[in-house]
Amino acid sequence: MEELKTTQSISNINNLQLEPIISKFYHWEKTTPDKTYLRQPYGNTWKEYSWKEVGQQARKMATALIEMGYDGNTPIGIISKNCAHWLIADLAITMSNNYSVPFYPNLTAHQLEHVLEHSGTKVLFVGKLDTWDEMREGVPGDVKCIALPDSPASEFVSWDEVIQDKEPLQGEPTPDINAISTVIYTSGTTGRPKGVVVQHLAQATAIKGVEEILPLEKIGKRYFSYLPLCHVAERGIIQAWGLYSGGMVSFVESLDTFMQNLQDTQPTIFFAVPRIWSKFQLGVLEKMPQKRLDILLKIPILSDFIKKKIKTGLGLNEAEMVFTAAAPTPKSLHKWFNKLDLKLQELYGMTENVGACTIMRKHAYKPGTVGQPYPGVDLKIDENSGEILMKADWIMQGYFREPEMTADVIRNGYLHTGDMGEIDEEGHLKITGRVKDMFKTAKGEYVVPGPMEWKFAADSFVEQVCVMGSGLPQPIALVILSAIGKNASREAVEHSLATMLTLINAEQVNYERIKKIVVLKDEWSIENGILTPTLKIKRNLIDNRYLEEAEKWYDQEDTILWA
Repeated sequence: MEELKTTQSISNINNLQLEPIISKFYHWEKTTPDKTYLRQPYGNTWKEYSWKEVGQQARKMATALIEMGYDGNTPIGIISKNCAHWLIADLAITMSNNYSVPFYPNLTAHQLEHVLEHSGTKVLFVGKLDTWDEMREGVPGDVKCIALPDSPASEFVSWDEVIQDKEPLQGEPTPDINAISTVIYTSGTTGRPKGVVVQHLAQATAIKGVEEILPLEKIGKRYFSYLPLCHVAERGIIQAWGLYSGGMVSFVESLDTFMQNLQDTQPTIFFAVPRIWSKFQLGVLEKMPQKRLDILLKIPILSDFIKKKIKTGLGLNEAEMVFTAAAPTPKSLHKWFNKLDLKLQELYGMTENVGACTIMRKHAYKPGTVGQPYPGVDLKIDENSGEILMKADWIMQGYFREPEMTADVIRNGYLHTGDMGEIDEEGHLKITGRVKDMFKTAKGEYVVPGPMEWKFAADSFVEQVCVMGSGLPQPIALVILSAIGKNASREAVEHSLATMLTLINAEQVNYERIKKIVVLKDEWSIENGILTPTLKIKRNLIDNRYLEEAEKWYDQEDTILWA
């Protein structure tokens, strides 16, 4: 197999003494016992847990797990929204020499039953959940459940009851570096979730790669946790980076309190997916139209004041590094935040490589790319498919109980990412689409929708978009309006969309050009199943829901349609 371009980042990782990341917890527990590690919001107050307090609770639960007979290599589940005890439970699992299997907190009963049975989970920590009444039916009777503080699962023994009379586990119990640390189930964008087996060695090696280019102990003072902790990016940035830097982690209480919790935290490191950054932008523009903002930012006396006011309102005035990942961030969004002195640094990775593949350095800032490889990463592009292949010491051990799937994605030592890309002369990686997102039009031509969708981000009237067209002569774009778009006149929206359509189509070859834009009333959300917990669109569900109507829309005369 030939490759178009290859790039390799050399690292000194292999020469370093590696330890499981829990060793960093023991370091901070010993050297800064009274320093606050975790902060849990309750209305206007915050409950704080010091490193010592976290250690005592985790050690007591570890003792309890061992006394129950779970003293090594047992899969122990966590299902909860982000909270302090999510991380404390995970520490207890590691201390007791077991491995964690975290699950998304919005699973249906059927989905939960599948992952519990597939993973062989023996114990399940049940935490903060919105739909426990519907979810509980999915828990098999032989799974022992423990309710975390603030859990609605009052039918189970509580965390406090379990640890009440337990002695804290002594010493610094550290698992074998080659043992399983966690099994992380993917969010199921293209089908049933797969369990990615991650060893302690993979986590330790990846974080050393991060440390070679990011001064974590210097910048990682405050973290804000709100994206699902069962997702690899949150596990990496919030849990691993937080542990390595000895930083303080604050949690969000609910969607309604998100902005207040973020403002109260003022994190020094902040991570968000592009849709969150877009929502931040739209929120600002709802209060201050773009033209007025542009004028104020050009006035020297007012510019710094306006920037600080906006960043403080977003909770990011003290942020030293802000990251974006999960999908390529449009150049227009980079440009907009740059004007506020917020330089969004792209991260690229996936569960199968512990979220660590490329990162955009501040000194090599190049919007339109997802940065350059981490130290120790070997990247190349498959000449035939354009697929990104990567090799690193921290790629997954495999999919849990799925040897055929594992053999399909790891070949000749390279992880086949499923993403399509290009590597430029400076080693920057550009994502050009996803292999499985491609669809074939009625003309027999394959279309990659991602790059067209990303360009719609420049239109403040648009919040969500999906380009589809399997079996149609030309693609069409389904659009969900933003709050700004919903408040604008139909004439203004149509003019804006038509202008955007002309700009996008000018850059496409004939068979890729979008024929129509359909403005939908529905919203795509996690709750109605169209979005994954990391806010990615499930294209197969979009096709199932709209393809029949799409054929009718295609035959209508107007270019902009309102469904």
